[in-house]
This record gives sequence, C-alpha cells and structure tokens, in this order.
Amino acid sequence: MKSELKMDNILRRYEQYLKLEKSLSPHTIDAYLTDLWKLIQFLHDEGISYQQATLEDLQAFSASLYDLGICARSQARILSGIRAFYRFLVLDNWIKGDPSELLESPQTGFHLPEVLTLDEIDNLINAIDLSTREGQRNRAILETLYSCGLRVSELCNLKLSSLYLDQSFIKVEGKGGKQRLVPISPRAIHELQLYFMDRNLTHIKPGYEDYVFISKRGQNISRIMIFHFIKELAEAIGLKKTISPHTFRHSFATHLLEGGANLRAIQCMLGHESIGTTEIYTHIDRNRLRSEIIEHHPRNKKHRKIPN
Repeated sequence: MKSELKMDNILRRYEQYLKLEKSLSPHTIDAYLTDLWKLIQFLHDEGISYQQATLEDLQAFSASLYDLGICARSQARILSGIRAFYRFLVLDNWIKGDPSELLESPQTGFHLPEVLTLDEIDNLINAIDLSTREGQRNRAILETLYSCGLRVSELCNLKLSSLYLDQSFIKVEGKGGKQRLVPISPRAIHELQLYFMDRNLTHIKPGYEDYVFISKRGQNISRIMIFHFIKELAEAIGLKKTISPHTFRHSFATHLLEGGANLRAIQCMLGHESIGTTEIYTHIDRNRLRSEIIEHHPRNKKHRKIPN
C-alpha cells in the first residue's frame, strides 16, 4: 500500500513538473502519463520497481513495444517520455542515477529487422549448456520461438493446456486476447518433451502449474530472462548481429517466405491483424532477390563476354 501511495505522489509531482516547468499542453501531458503507465505495468509484471530498473530492463521494455507491433515513431515517442520521467526522478531526488541516459530510440525511417540464418540459429541453440538446470528448457524456448514464430509474450504465457502435440499444433493467445492455432515442428516437440522431464522435477508455485516454461522461482519465465540469455548466447558464439527474442520470429517469417509460403498464411501464423504488417517480410525478400539478380544477370559486367 505504501509503495502505491508513493507512486501516486510521484506521478502527481511529475504531472505538475510537466505542466509548470515544461509548459506542456494537457493533451501532451496525458500522452506522457499514458505512455509511462506502459512502463510501470511492464516493470510490475517483471517484479521490478521503477527505482531498481536498469538500462537493460528499459531496453527489454523497448523490445516489448516492438513485439506488440507499435510503430517506430510511436516507440520513439514513448521512450522519449520515459527518459523525461527518469530525468525528473533524478532532479527531484527520487533516484541517484538515470538508467535511461543511454536508452536509444528506434530509427523512425524504414528499417528491416535483423534476420538469422539457419546455421546461426543452430549455433545459438547448440551453444546452450545442457549440464545446467535451465539448459534443456532454454533449448526448448528457442526452438519453440523459431518453430512457431511466437511473440516473446506469447511464449511466456504459453500453457500446457494449449499444447496439442499429438496433432502438431499449439493454441496461442495473442494481442487483445485473440487466439490462433499454430503448427509446431517435430524438432520443437522433441525439445519440449525432453524439457518436460526436467520440468516434472521443478517446484512450481500454486497458480503457475499450467505454464509451460517455468523459472527458478517456480513461476512462468519472464521476457527479461529470455532477453538476457539470448544476449549471452550471441556473445558466446561471437555473433555480430544485434538480436533479441523477436529476431527468431522475424527469421521464422522470412524463411517461410523464402520457402514459397503464401503471405496470407504467414499473416495467420504470426497473428497479424493487417496484411500490411506482414508485408515487411516481402521487402527483405525483395532486397535479397535484387542482390541475386545483380549478381547473376547476363547484362552484369561480371558475366558479360567482351567481343574480340
């Protein structure tokens, strides 16, 4: 209760700061506070207070905005408001250091998401230490993320009661509570079945028994935990690409398109409301197609025979 009263007090003072010192309009202030609540809810779900939040926590929040399908311009606005809030906390002596100081906003121009090759995905999965308690669980997580093209939030909330492994399908609850059936590969099923042997030995807290992926604390795994171990794996294999849990979803969609899958089918698999969101993957494919044409076109200088 005290922490709730304290936060209410901070938000009131922050609202006054925006109004009196920053001279912002009521509409802009409402937008700042609405965006701030997104962060507060995210940190609450992860069991982190605003005072404890680190740069990596804020980066994970930024990644979650992308995962929700929020456009780059809106992401930049939200993160700008987050930086303003933490500057206020420092000025008002609520915290000593500003964790948002190095928090970068996404480029607002057109940006193609990073995509992994199959070899890179296999290298990441093979780099997992299976001698650790979490090793097989993490293998199952990455294989499921890639095999099913899930949002990280969808994977964290995946339930045992939503697995239909005999039929090679899982039921996923996406944005707005919308459900969809997604095929799951034999390899992902195999990794899950191996993980379930470890899961059966795990102490699970009451209320979390139906969640597939369980943390050391006996609760469903958090987005930040997945974000961290993927980052560690990338460093371990010397991967130069900047990746996150969402990279596996992007790679899944790109590989499907390259394999000849119908764009509407990919839309259904990913749970996109609009086909326009899915069409970003056609840009990736077109860029690669263009490179192939330039490389192999008969009019290209490299292939042109010079007459005697």
